[in-house]
Amino acid sequence: MPGGRESRFLRTSGQHASIEPDAFTGGSYVLSIGGAEQSHVNLLRPEEIFYEYLRRIGHLVDLAAPVGTPVRALHLGAGALTLARYIQDTRPGSEQYAVELERELLDFVLRQLPLPEGTRLQTVTGDARESLARFETGLRFDVVILDIFSGPDAPAHLACSGFYREVRDRLSPTGMLIVNVGDEPGLTLVRSQVTAMREAMADVGALAEAGMFEGRHPGNIILAGTQTPWPEDWTAELTALGPHPAKVLAGLDLDPFAG
Repeated sequence: MPGGRESRFLRTSGQHASIEPDAFTGGSYVLSIGGAEQSHVNLLRPEEIFYEYLRRIGHLVDLAAPVGTPVRALHLGAGALTLARYIQDTRPGSEQYAVELERELLDFVLRQLPLPEGTRLQTVTGDARESLARFETGLRFDVVILDIFSGPDAPAHLACSGFYREVRDRLSPTGMLIVNVGDEPGLTLVRSQVTAMREAMADVGALAEAGMFEGRHPGNIILAGTQTPWPEDWTAELTALGPHPAKVLAGLDLDPFAG
């Protein structure tokens, strides 16, 4: 574990990544890329997720299978592997894969912030869509988490129904696709991704800080695609879990954000 600030140059993006201790939480570290905070990791308590949008994703993963049951998870966009650590802690024995475009980032994170003992994680360097196609034909995932989009410049070959159909074909019969959409006021990207996911998945739900759905400020909205109708009890459960104030939209309530 790093004692102070450590940094690494990322050749693909031309930016610098840094990892430094969180001054307020012992055993925690912050990953920044290009000077912007990207991930937060608590090595001592990986089940505690600091960033609100990642906590919402964690709650969705909690619903993806019975409590404590191992899952097969695919992370498209690795960051500091916060969610991979969370899944290992809450679902020991899970089989996980992480795809990251920046080889140096994966190496840097794994060296500076080692994964918990017993973690079964395979890392893949490359484009998310190309890497998905290279997995063996019979491999199916219980959860696929796409955490790449940050604003209107999302990669077009990923932010489309065609890619979501390819992900769907890699899901187990009850598998879930979770997409973090970072967007600007107006929520143009969120609207396009609700439409694209609805074309690929049986149903879609959205969860975020309640004010995000007003489209007045930038932030993150989490979209979850299911292969069966959205369970009504999920809406109440996810709303209660927060972080607060929380809001969950599905079915007719999500229609205004389609298209």
